[in-house]
Formats: sequence, C-alpha cells, structure tokens
Amino acid sequence: MFDIRIICDLADEPDITRALTAAFDCDPIQRRPAHNGHRVRLYTKAFHPDPAALLNDAPETIEVGPTAWPTPEDAYATAPGITYEVAWTASTARTLTENPHGGDVDREYWLRKAALLDRIALEHEADGVRNGTDEIAAHAARQLIEIDQDGEGDYSGDPYWPEHPATLAHPRGYVRHEYAVWAENQ
Repeated sequence: MFDIRIICDLADEPDITRALTAAFDCDPIQRRPAHNGHRVRLYTKAFHPDPAALLNDAPETIEVGPTAWPTPEDAYATAPGITYEVAWTASTARTLTENPHGGDVDREYWLRKAALLDRIALEHEADGVRNGTDEIAAHAARQLIEIDQDGEGDYSGDPYWPEHPATLAHPRGYVRHEYAVWAENQ
C-alpha cells in the first residue's frame, strides 16, 4: 500500500479521479480544498497490484531516465553542522511563537527545517537505524512543497516545479535540489 496525494485544478479533478481509479486499486478518494482556493487536494491509499500480473504485462525492457536530484553529499556540501541547524531552527520557531504578530514563517525556515530533517534521516539510514525519521523527513519535505505550491514562486523550478509528479514522488529529492540552489545563492 502507498499514499497518493494530488493537487490539481478544479477542472481537472474528474479526469484525474477517473485515471487514478483506472490505474490503481485504491480506497475512496478524499477531496479537500487547497489553500489558494483555485485547486483541490485529492488523497487516497493505493494497493500494490499482484506481482504475477505485472510480469505478464511488463515490457521486455524498462527505460529509466537519469535522476535530476542532487546527491545528499552535493546538496549539503556547504551546509552548516546539524547541531547548528537544530539551534537555528529552534530559535526561529521560538521567536515566531513568542512574537506571533511578527509575521509568517518564511520559506527559508521551511527549507532549512526540511533539509535538517533529511540530513538526520540520512544519518540514521546510513547507520541502519529504522526509527521513522525517514517519514518525518518526507513529511517536512511535503510541507515545503506545499509552501512552494501556494507561495510566490520562490522555488527554482528547474528541472521540476512543486506540482510535478517527480517532485511528489520524491519529496526529499526536491528538498535536496532546492537546498542546493538556495545554498549556492547565499
């Protein structure tokens, strides 16, 4: 089983719903309005098809294109230490909670938080520790993607914009790419 989340224009919802139910055995599709009011969010759980059926329908060769995401080593090459980023993230969050009229959290906070959680998850994965940090990092990445979808276009958009299926399929890859672009411009 896997989760599917789609953000689309209201006009595209019927076609997307038909395509989802045709492609996957899935739970009923839940519908929620997006923050900007011009889109809708669709959520469902899809189930993996029978592997034997896939083998019967599989092409003889499968082409896989090159990945557009930077490696973690490249993305975080110039990143401050994890301890520093934890302190920065906590301090920024604390400042905002102490002064709620000081404004909204900006994109830099969400980007650095998502990158920090990705780096922590990568360390745990490298050590063979399975404690859910990968899901926490993916959730933070999806928060950044949501901010970018509803934001003012602060993201790089090259090669993939926030609504692109590759972004939604690899949210942590999106964070790495966006962090690398942001760090390069600092």
